Amino acid sequence: MTILLVMVGYLTGSVPCAWLLGRRRGTPDLRTVGSGNVGATNLLRVSGSRAAALAVALDVAKGAVPVALARGAGATVAVASAVGVAAILGHVYPCWLAFRGGKGVATTCGAFGVLAPVATLAAFAVFAVTVLATRYVSAGSVLAVLALGPLAAVTGSPGSTVVAGLMATGLVVFRHRANLVRLAAGTERRLGGPTGNG
Repeated sequence: MTILLVMVGYLTGSVPCAWLLGRRRGTPDLRTVGSGNVGATNLLRVSGSRAAALAVALDVAKGAVPVALARGAGATVAVASAVGVAAILGHVYPCWLAFRGGKGVATTCGAFGVLAPVATLAAFAVFAVTVLATRYVSAGSVLAVLALGPLAAVTGSPGSTVVAGLMATGLVVFRHRANLVRLAAGTERRLGGPTGNG
């Protein structure tokens, strides 16, 4: 049962929502435009805010639904945490797009919204304040995910959820490594700026 639930998590996370929405709206393959990323931020830049908002909602659901299903099926917190990590891994490395996916932020939000809702809400506040202050989505994303594991710990989440949070942090920060280089160099694109890296 555990393996099946983890596989469902990965396959659900692998659904490339932003890429599919872009194709439906007639946008060229997201891998060939803008930043080349197949996540909602790149979709925002090439297809507009409404499509991006829907992509974010679907990406959140990709994390939340398999974790909620696992819990509903009687899985332990540890197994549900593994399902959440699998969903994030699926978003980052989707089997449908040759393992070239998004950066995992919204799917992390969905998974941990079920696993550790208070910590996730606090991490989202970190994201929102950072983006409002700097207009760097990447900075907000990285700071929020760095806060997630410690916030889960201090708000009383089980150890397996804290470990899963740290694993999600590693994945998301790794996927933002190019953004971090550009932030350090002062060349990262701000939200609302010209189309570019994201």
